[in-house]
Amino acid sequence: MSQHARVALESTVIAHGLPYPRNYETALHLEEVVRAAGAEARTCGFWQGEPVAGLTPEQIAYFARGEDVIKASLRDIAIVAARGLHAATTVATTMWVAHRHGIQVFATGGLGGVHRGEDYDESADLTALAAIPVLVVCAGAKAILDLPRTRERLETLGVPVIGYGVDELPAFYTRSSGLAVDARCDTPEEVAAIWKAHRQLGLRTGMLVAAPVPEEAALDEDVANAAIEEALAAADAAGVKGKAITPFLLAHIAEHTGEAALRANLALLENNARLAAAIARALR
Repeated sequence: MSQHARVALESTVIAHGLPYPRNYETALHLEEVVRAAGAEARTCGFWQGEPVAGLTPEQIAYFARGEDVIKASLRDIAIVAARGLHAATTVATTMWVAHRHGIQVFATGGLGGVHRGEDYDESADLTALAAIPVLVVCAGAKAILDLPRTRERLETLGVPVIGYGVDELPAFYTRSSGLAVDARCDTPEEVAAIWKAHRQLGLRTGMLVAAPVPEEAALDEDVANAAIEEALAAADAAGVKGKAITPFLLAHIAEHTGEAALRANLALLENNARLAAAIARALR
């Protein structure tokens, strides 16, 4: 195990998630949260085609302005490298960059998964968790997804799902989904012990640690569900599909909840960063 407590952070939330300048301020704040909790913060991305675990403040500012920064999933890595592009990392690509740099713990907001509807659309985040041994701290899968099917896919792919302080998988904006986790942990040390056993046994998957959004920032379940349904209908009417749909839905939900969804998003990002740092410290 590494002697340095390091936490990877993604950059899609900077380049394609939050509005400017809030995205830049949030990125620097999350790094400070990790440092204050006793770990090194490593924001990941591709700079001129090179995978970087530790973007500089100047590079983060460039990403935040969104100038020629693409959103890169695993399928895009070789294209980004060959063409020397700037690219923000999704959950899947942040896992890849983190593992390449020997970082075991990664904090994000919500996991990608199986989308709702008849057209089967599954995020590469799930197959990344099946293949890349990184511990991912999140607030569950994004609530816009088909959560039961996402949970089933995680089980099929052999990815352990740990609830931090909860017995149910959180649902991003809200604290519960009715879907059971594989185990509950109440301390970073408990999580670290399971991760160490996972690695020592030679298991090659990642592990999901799901921490609920802080109670004071959580959305009312009825409000969240109504906003999600409205956003899905709007996306369908506008013909939005593929990699564009998640940012479209999240922006629509934020707009139609008086920014309550955005406040929940920021609160869970901070909570996850702090927890990830504590787990990284426990792994030393």
